[in-house]
Amino acid sequence: MPHEDDAPLGLRERKKRATRVALSQATIGLCIQRGWDNVTVEDIAAAANVSVRTFRNYFSSKAEAIAAGHLERMLRIADELRDRPDAEPLWDSIVHAVQSQFAAGDAAAAAGGGSAHDRRWQDGLRLMLAEPALQGEVVKANAAAQDELAKAIAERTGTDATRDLYPKLVAAVVSAGSAVAVEHCLRADSPTPLGPVLTEVFEQLARGLPVP
Repeated sequence: MPHEDDAPLGLRERKKRATRVALSQATIGLCIQRGWDNVTVEDIAAAANVSVRTFRNYFSSKAEAIAAGHLERMLRIADELRDRPDAEPLWDSIVHAVQSQFAAGDAAAAAGGGSAHDRRWQDGLRLMLAEPALQGEVVKANAAAQDELAKAIAERTGTDATRDLYPKLVAAVVSAGSAVAVEHCLRADSPTPLGPVLTEVFEQLARGLPVP
């Protein structure tokens, strides 16, 4: 029987998660628009309509806030994977889950769409991701993201996310494949939509990466 406090705790957790997302998005947006060195915690708090203290309650730095965006996206992919039909092949479910998150509006902005504004956004995102201060936080966020994704994969496949190799391997492949697709789009000579690149990446993975 569910505990009487489950719903309130669930609501509080959803609100905390929403606040983390808002702060992360505000940090990313400001750093892309203004440049890394021209954004302060005070700027971020004002953009997110919260106090500086609230920001500090969630993140210790701009870098941690930005990396949290990656973790949140992977958490949503794990949630989406759990919601896919049980009878659906695993890799079909993974493709749907990844596409639903990366190929949404924020990913379209990240990949660029052809206008001068999109190109500036793409260039700003590339510069932001190259910041040395961000690298360590991204590594930590990616490790946490893979752990959560492995749990969702283990649930679908009847394996153990701690003891078995398979869910951890698939989670690592999904993470790497997604990162390669984003990097490919960001470094393309002309703005390249992310959705088709993600589809190609996971089609090749599902086929076992045949030699071209």
